[in-house]
Amino acid sequence: MPLSWNDIREGARKFSQEYKNVTRENAETQSFYNDFFSIFGIKRNRVASFEASVKMLGSQRGRMDLFWKGTLLVEHKSSGKDLDAAYTQTLGYFDHLKEEDLPHYILVSDFQRFKLYDLETNPVTEYEFPLSELHQHVELFGFIAGYQKRVFQDQAPVDIQASEQMGKLHDMLKDSGYTGHDLEQYLVRLLFCLFADDTTIFVKDSLRFYIDENTRADGSDLGSRLFDLFQTLNTPYEKRYKTLDESLAQFPYINGSLFEERLPSPAFNRKMRDILLRACAFNWGQISPAIFGSLFQSVMDLERRRGIGAHYTTEKNILKILKPLFLDGLYEEFETVRHEPRKLQNFHKKLQTLTFLDPACGCGNFLILTYRELRLLEIEVLKALHPTGQLAHDVSELSRINVDAFYGIELEEFPARIAEVALWLMEHQMNLRLSETFGLYYARIPLQASANIHHANALQLDWETVVPKERLSYILGNPPFVGKTYQSDEQKKDMGLVFGNLKSAGLLDYVSAWYLKAAQYLQSTRIVCAFVSTNSISQGEQVSILWQELFTRYHVKIHFAHRTFSWNSEARGKAAVHCVIIGFAAFDTAKKLLYDYDSSKSEAHETQVRNINPYLIEAEDFVIPKRNKAICEVQEMGYGSKPADGGFLILTDTEKTLLLSVEPQAEKWIRKYIGSDELIHNYYRWCLWLHNVKPEEFKAMPSVMERISKVKQMRLNSTDANTRRWANFPTIFQANRQPTSDYLAIPETSSENRAYIPIGFLNKEIIVSNSIYTVPNATVYHFGLLTSAMHMAWMRTVCGRLKSDFRYSVGLVYNNFPWPQNPTPQQVQAIETKAQAVLEARAQFPNSTLAQLYDPLTMPPVLSKAHQALDKAVDAAYRKQPFETERSRVEFLFGLYQQLTAPLITAMTKTSRKRKIN
Repeated sequence: MPLSWNDIREGARKFSQEYKNVTRENAETQSFYNDFFSIFGIKRNRVASFEASVKMLGSQRGRMDLFWKGTLLVEHKSSGKDLDAAYTQTLGYFDHLKEEDLPHYILVSDFQRFKLYDLETNPVTEYEFPLSELHQHVELFGFIAGYQKRVFQDQAPVDIQASEQMGKLHDMLKDSGYTGHDLEQYLVRLLFCLFADDTTIFVKDSLRFYIDENTRADGSDLGSRLFDLFQTLNTPYEKRYKTLDESLAQFPYINGSLFEERLPSPAFNRKMRDILLRACAFNWGQISPAIFGSLFQSVMDLERRRGIGAHYTTEKNILKILKPLFLDGLYEEFETVRHEPRKLQNFHKKLQTLTFLDPACGCGNFLILTYRELRLLEIEVLKALHPTGQLAHDVSELSRINVDAFYGIELEEFPARIAEVALWLMEHQMNLRLSETFGLYYARIPLQASANIHHANALQLDWETVVPKERLSYILGNPPFVGKTYQSDEQKKDMGLVFGNLKSAGLLDYVSAWYLKAAQYLQSTRIVCAFVSTNSISQGEQVSILWQELFTRYHVKIHFAHRTFSWNSEARGKAAVHCVIIGFAAFDTAKKLLYDYDSSKSEAHETQVRNINPYLIEAEDFVIPKRNKAICEVQEMGYGSKPADGGFLILTDTEKTLLLSVEPQAEKWIRKYIGSDELIHNYYRWCLWLHNVKPEEFKAMPSVMERISKVKQMRLNSTDANTRRWANFPTIFQANRQPTSDYLAIPETSSENRAYIPIGFLNKEIIVSNSIYTVPNATVYHFGLLTSAMHMAWMRTVCGRLKSDFRYSVGLVYNNFPWPQNPTPQQVQAIETKAQAVLEARAQFPNSTLAQLYDPLTMPPVLSKAHQALDKAVDAAYRKQPFETERSRVEFLFGLYQQLTAPLITAMTKTSRKRKIN
């Protein structure tokens, strides 16, 4: 067990007194450093070697006075010698050491002076002090005892490098035939031991020393040696053999069932042993807790990651949930009571009562960081309760927060076990932090309490069997992101189980099932829940399906939300998705917070708002349904024509040329044919438009007749009953919606990277497919409104998505769009003039496609400026005050929408207002 800082400081004082008059001429260097290591309760011979030899250039050999692989190099000189020269001498050894053996610190000394160089900082940090002041600087040597000064940051390169090494070891063990549960459990144990080796659970570097000194270089006995180690870690001190080798006896009893199961020993080889030793060389005491999730993902292939929906996350992103969910509120409360001891003690007791559930916990990242943040707050509370740092009782009695207040549900066994171990390790990190704060060593070893991680399907499990809701405080996490297209049969079965007969539930993302399960659990409680989700849950038709149910049946209120931002993974491959965070409960609150982003990768801006609706804007609680008729008096938007022909009525350029070479009379029945892709990229296909063709004309075109025959056969073979009925009309499209006038064409899908959907006017002779929407008889005014920033903002908020692309919709977007009410003739004229200027700017680039013109990197300045002028003209038709942000546009449009449709949404609004404010 490491010594407390108080004991270490006292040892440093005694050491300084003992050696205050010593020079190299009257004392042994080895005795000096043996005693120096004893200050920290460490036996020098277990971790470091004297007179370590290193091969230099040619036949030369260097000799380091003391060398601790991967940690410390010492150069000792006679009294009065140049210590700077000694430091330079040590740097000469570096080119001849293995990378994993390079030290993190260099110490040079002449008995009476110390110079310590921290090589992990940039630039290198230098500390110099006399022997008499050693006790004042002894914290600098905390690394000898295994104490770590952890700086919590987003992610450090060493974390990823360490996980990559363990990923390689995993792959090699798997390739050797060591697989399944045994491999996963074995890897978890190794991770625990690597961490323990750098954080005072083990004497620092004793694992590395044990492997390096007690196993063969070819790795042939490594499996059996690790088996002995695991058995020792699972054996209480009083039950160990008295004859147990000292190399094993030094390891502590761990308990906690981690080493309880007897696993078969894998067969290691030289390369596997080298990889494990390289992993030992990393400073695992400085790892991010998310490394366990990172490691898990690093050994999963892409299809498996998509199938499970795992997206491991950075600490920074996880804090976006924790802070508004509970952490900010707790710190505010702490500040109000920190100077009142009785209230502060009650606040400390309150922290002890908090419990948390992550119903899709994966490797436990959310629970780990929640535990860490609570412990850090508790340390601040304890410092306020004990401002002098003097304790009336043992430090072990101070902390009241334990890992058994944390609950998780995880479908896969391996991450569930990782979560348990990671929480233990975070607990130990926080115990060390508490030790550093009060100068007294504290560790909960052997392990006592453990987190409650359940290996189960959260959608098939009653969450109250995990933790009764009257005991729970918060629910949090990032459930799997799996769109309807990618859901497995098992996942679709889960969706059916959760949503039952809810209409159109099959269109929902898999994550939505956690929202409904949580809403059911929240009833009659003060529990607040927050989930990370793909932004599809607050866009398009999913909103009306899911949130209508959550509002009307479960009386859910949104307490805070992060609008769309980029959610990055901490693992290899860095899966990045566009996400939202939604915090909600079955009760209302007066303080609602909305976090907005200038772009998906920028920092958030916090705003307190009166209400947050499911589109994550400040507006009343209502959903926008699909409509068959527009809410404003405007031209009807229609769908393009649907061929349902198996491709036999559609022609490429080559097919058209070949057909006309044998049947030139078919030319008058061939029309230009375009869909979304053709419109955006400026090319055509062709179609047989066989309306009003006489029978004798068909008979004169056998190649056309062959195509018609294939259309008939394709429709007869269709599984769709309506398509089979249209087999009786094989000469024409199944759905003919071609406008009889010139029309405005809007592509169904468009890239999310474009500021404006590329739309344009087309001649009535050009046939459009069902991937195009049409507005017959549209004017330049209609074009101007539909290509404006106002309409684009509305579209981005309420449209659906195809992957990440915008998916325009007549029923959701166009028919619900609030057009300017009663614009003046001057406003209409201004819009028409500016819209015409956009068309003229496009015409300056006749060889450019709409895709090129609207690419944010290649959009011509003249076109960009024309759009900006049009946007101002459209904005002025809505109100005099300019719109500063897209959110302000959307909030204005939602208010206008509410006015236009007030009788239709009154019932939902009344339901929302009945709920009490917290």
